[in-house]
Amino acid sequence: MPQKNTQEWFETCLGQYLLEREQNYFDKAVANVFGYNAMQIGFPQYDFLRTNRIPFQFCAATEGSAEVLAAPDFLPIETNSIDLVVIPHVLEFSSNPHQILREVHRVLIPEGQVIVCGFNPRSLWGVRGLFGAPKEGNFPWRGNFIALPRLKDWLTLLDFEITEDRLCCYAPPFSQEKWLTRFYFMEAAGSRWWRFSGGVYFLNAVKRVHGMRVIKPEWKEVRARRGSMAPVAQKIKGTTGSEPRRAARIKMSAEGRE
Repeated sequence: MPQKNTQEWFETCLGQYLLEREQNYFDKAVANVFGYNAMQIGFPQYDFLRTNRIPFQFCAATEGSAEVLAAPDFLPIETNSIDLVVIPHVLEFSSNPHQILREVHRVLIPEGQVIVCGFNPRSLWGVRGLFGAPKEGNFPWRGNFIALPRLKDWLTLLDFEITEDRLCCYAPPFSQEKWLTRFYFMEAAGSRWWRFSGGVYFLNAVKRVHGMRVIKPEWKEVRARRGSMAPVAQKIKGTTGSEPRRAARIKMSAEGRE
């Protein structure tokens, strides 16, 4: 997405309204996530990891201000090396969102966490997107908004466990500040009365790795069981084991001579 157009939109009253609520959520969500490496994908001009205490943090994006210049669907990151990944509004502007999620699953360590932020198509924001001018750089209405249940299905198929989902931005996406201010009351009422109609959703998930236990045959027990079933030679007048039949014949011959 063009960085200049995105930056300009976030400087509008509607962009500031959105950014304030998203920053507040990320500040709370990442504060108590620990580990060694944290990564933000996209939007390097905003620090959504600022309250996190993981020592090594970086942003991977195609813009020049990012620490790692890379496409989000092919990350030059080592497998199983990242503890936390945040993805703010990247999936809906990608031609291959499934590949981005697969890459996130690859780079995350087992029990690593991902937080996804996206526009909700089942909201007034989604309706506005249907009527927005589909011009190049018309952020955010040109994006392919992904429904929350659909995103949950994608993450579940990748063995992520959904731990939390939340929505915000219930006010209509007015471009004029006076109209947006008049509908601020919908922010408090929306989370109570029409929870799933928020313009933006947040989804937290944990990467689960199912362990496999190899069941080996108990060879020692089998050998011991077989050994216990073997016939044991009986003592016959002090003679044991190797020739019990011969000893029995000698005894019978002796009794016959008597």
